[in-house]
Amino acid sequence: MLEVKNLSAGYGSSRVLFGISAKFAGTGGTAILGRNGAGKTTFLKAVMGELDASSGDILLAGKSLTLCNTVQRVDLGIGYVPQEHSIFAGLTVRENLLLGAMGKRGQKEIDTVVDFFPKLGDRLRQISGTLSGGERKMLAIGRALMGRPKILMLDEPTEGVWFGVIDEIGDRLERLSREIAVVIVEQHLEMALRLASNVLVIDRGQVSMSGTPEEVRNDPLFLKSIAV
Repeated sequence: MLEVKNLSAGYGSSRVLFGISAKFAGTGGTAILGRNGAGKTTFLKAVMGELDASSGDILLAGKSLTLCNTVQRVDLGIGYVPQEHSIFAGLTVRENLLLGAMGKRGQKEIDTVVDFFPKLGDRLRQISGTLSGGERKMLAIGRALMGRPKILMLDEPTEGVWFGVIDEIGDRLERLSREIAVVIVEQHLEMALRLASNVLVIDRGQVSMSGTPEEVRNDPLFLKSIAV
């Protein structure tokens, strides 16, 4: 459903990605792995339109996204949960969720998110800045789901989260991957590989390895290629 062709991108005159190509099916999980600074976050930002590609193309259901800005890509069905804090701390949980509804009324979507993350249902009136780290991550994911994405991209969704909550988030994302495409950049290796049916390893801005979790695990270069 999502196809990336020979994508190159970076920051100013500094290029980070060098001709990356990848395909993502309509359902299932894809783990994007690699050492720090390899280009994983840059890849997600370029797909989302937060960074302009210097060359290559991004296609969603066969349609080029080259001329689409970030808001238009959300409208077309791409959801994105960035690594950095992505909630409005001064707003309630409900208000944060409604911001993800893209102008729709949003109650049906809120019900869906609460079913997905029941903890949020008990905190809809709570100021988001008072949530725990794990609850903030759940809220960020929930807000992205409010837009009813066809593909959800997440950058380090368990960073700074207590170990017990990592399993909870992993379980929910695994469930979600049966319904839509889930693309995850994640340092928690076991959780990422449990979720994924496909793995991409990025090294120095290029795809150095790809395959099923089993194929990648059995490659003798795998652990070396993702070492920090």
